[in-house]
Amino acid sequence: MENVSSDNLLKKPSYFSLKHIFTFGTCSYSYKYRFLSMKNESEYKLSLYKGPFKILKRSMRIRRLSDHSRNLVKELIVSSKYSSNSFMFFEWDHVNVDIPDIEDKETVISMAEIASNAYVDVPNTGDWIDVGGGLDIVDDDSWNKTALHGHVFIDDQNKTVIIALKGTSPELFGVYDPTTGIKDKINDNLLFSCCCGRVSWIWTPVCNCFNGIYSCDQRCLEKELLDESHYYMIALNIFYNVSSIYPEANVWMVGHSLGGALSSLVGLTFGLPTVTFEAPGEKLAAKRLHLPFPPGLPDDESYVWHFGHTADPIFMGTCNGPKSTCWYGGYAMETHCHSGLSCIYDIIADKGWKMAIGTHRIKQVIDIIKDYEDVPKCNAYPDCVDCPGWTFYDGPLSTPSIKTFG
Repeated sequence: MENVSSDNLLKKPSYFSLKHIFTFGTCSYSYKYRFLSMKNESEYKLSLYKGPFKILKRSMRIRRLSDHSRNLVKELIVSSKYSSNSFMFFEWDHVNVDIPDIEDKETVISMAEIASNAYVDVPNTGDWIDVGGGLDIVDDDSWNKTALHGHVFIDDQNKTVIIALKGTSPELFGVYDPTTGIKDKINDNLLFSCCCGRVSWIWTPVCNCFNGIYSCDQRCLEKELLDESHYYMIALNIFYNVSSIYPEANVWMVGHSLGGALSSLVGLTFGLPTVTFEAPGEKLAAKRLHLPFPPGLPDDESYVWHFGHTADPIFMGTCNGPKSTCWYGGYAMETHCHSGLSCIYDIIADKGWKMAIGTHRIKQVIDIIKDYEDVPKCNAYPDCVDCPGWTFYDGPLSTPSIKTFG
């Protein structure tokens, strides 16, 4: 981390507490954003909530877009589809921001526990506020299990905000939740497969971009990812809502599994320090979305850190094929490349573990981090390639433009 100065290490820790929850209903009868301010955790009987969370910060100089407005980001993504050099024509800032000290073990544990808290359900309460953005208005003010949730944590000085996005919660990973599981699976198969989750003729694809064996419509994929009903666009709107409440705050993203991948995509979009845990490979999705990577920025200067371990087949990108648990559960987890930096615990070599889907759970990950004396070194893997052998077309059966993704 050459662009992080040890001289700027902030010795005094910050303490983060849960302050708000944003949700966006993803079922047909509740497409709406809701907002809940936490007066105090005990009022909502959050028995599984842990906090406050102690985190050390340090300063890092990063490059990010000067303008984060909705219109500018939309313009950038659209223009980058037609020119790989379009990022050079937008204004970039070099700014010093506080980041979590990812070399401090207790800080990494706290970030993982914050990611874990994104899974905590909120009991029925009448304090939800409708913040718009929906197709239908409903009178039900209870916790919406079909929604994408963003738990918002604030430090004790109101200077730094952490948005924790909820990850996948199907029975496959040990948490039975059939309501979110359906939407989670659609987004998993859209983000982490080579083409719409179409890995076999017996599978039902999540989009109509498949052209034939190892052939896919690239423009169709890009359009599908930007659909307002899918999680990436919903996650962007959660960020916009949070930043409107805290316009001067430094925002971090965190998440586990699918929530980690979405956090990374939001972090890459806006230049936000991001920490993920056991996230599937999201670099392919980032490239398909044409996210604003600063021109000439090497991976080792990234502000996105992916923590994971070698016994997790989802993080390592090996949970695919007819004999895998993911295949059996209907998940096409074909990617393994991560953007930014990967911080990998080699639990197989160090502790003799075997690769198993159960090790993907966030509680297991936290236990592994606690068991190690130090956090692993974070490295970039610029030569990583996803979906070798596939041909991606700019439109239905036109001239192929991209064959593999790194």
